[in-house]
Amino acid sequence: MNKNIYRIVSIGCALSLAGILAACSGQKEAAPPGAGMPPAEVGVVTLKAEKVTLSRELPGRTSPYLMAEVRPQVTGIVKERLFTEGGLVKAGQPLYQLDDATYRADVTSAKAALARAEATLETATLNARRSAELVKIDAVSRQDHENAVAAGKQAEADVAAARAALERAGINLRYAQIASPISGRIGRSSVTAGALVTANQAAALATVQSIDPIYVDVTQSSSELLALRKQVAAGRVKEARDLPVEILLEDGSRHQQQGRLVFSEATVDPNTGSYTLRVVVPNPAQVLLPGIYVRAVVGSGVREGGILVPQRGIARDPKGNTSAMLLTAEGKVEARPVKVSRTVGDQWLVEEGLAAGDRVIVEGLQKIQPGMPAKVAQPAPANAPAAAPKK
Repeated sequence: MNKNIYRIVSIGCALSLAGILAACSGQKEAAPPGAGMPPAEVGVVTLKAEKVTLSRELPGRTSPYLMAEVRPQVTGIVKERLFTEGGLVKAGQPLYQLDDATYRADVTSAKAALARAEATLETATLNARRSAELVKIDAVSRQDHENAVAAGKQAEADVAAARAALERAGINLRYAQIASPISGRIGRSSVTAGALVTANQAAALATVQSIDPIYVDVTQSSSELLALRKQVAAGRVKEARDLPVEILLEDGSRHQQQGRLVFSEATVDPNTGSYTLRVVVPNPAQVLLPGIYVRAVVGSGVREGGILVPQRGIARDPKGNTSAMLLTAEGKVEARPVKVSRTVGDQWLVEEGLAAGDRVIVEGLQKIQPGMPAKVAQPAPANAPAAAPKK
């Protein structure tokens, strides 16, 4: 009896020891991820160094290229309005006609005064000539001759004054017809026929705005300007001039014409910490009207040999750290931490972690893990026959 019990216990111990050894052996020889499975098919993008234009999307508003407020330069009653509100006008085109009867009478009076002054000048000139002949034979005194010469010069001055008065009267008569100072689109009129307007009054009669081309005033943070200057000083970015500026409308569409940066403000607004950039944009169809909110894609510099990676190839963890999955030359998946700075279209600009020639996995990321074997998926031929439907 005791011998049977001892034999059973010995067999159990042997079996237990064999199980433990087998388990330990299994732990030491654990298979790597994906062992025994075919390599996963993934889509990759091979990175390359290229010239990258750095740009920023900045908010802004449109403002007219030229703007003139129409005001009267003489006093009078508005007789007629000569334009259509909201229409296009040309420089010099009549806009208002004032009652000019008084100014016409002033012109007639000035003409008469000029004629009288010219007649006086003719008489004084003849007297001076006769006096010059008589003084030679002592027929008149030298003083009388000098008086005659002075009278002639005074008559010449009177003619000049009368001519200036006539010119002034003519100017006032022309001002009775109020013309547009610039070409552009005119707004609504603030007066109607019969209204009294005064010279150089504060209220404008109408406003004319030239909007082809048109200005776009955008604001940029001074900190962004400082960062750009540091990159330029370090040699990482080359400052670029005369880069085209794209204008995005309120609905997200692009304006057909590209703008050009004309100047940047020399001072920073202390309240907002930003400064103003002015862009001039062709506007032949007059899609852009003054006061519209737009966004401008303004180029700030060029980076030679920049690395761009598709956004879908970059992952971000809860702490904000970014990484990418790469396919190595040995056909293994490698997780690599990277550092990106800004977006350029649908791609990230890489600062650290990736180089030209790296193959970044952008498709099939859900099927892979670091260390797994993988291969590049081959696209199906364009002329491949379609598979027969299953019955």
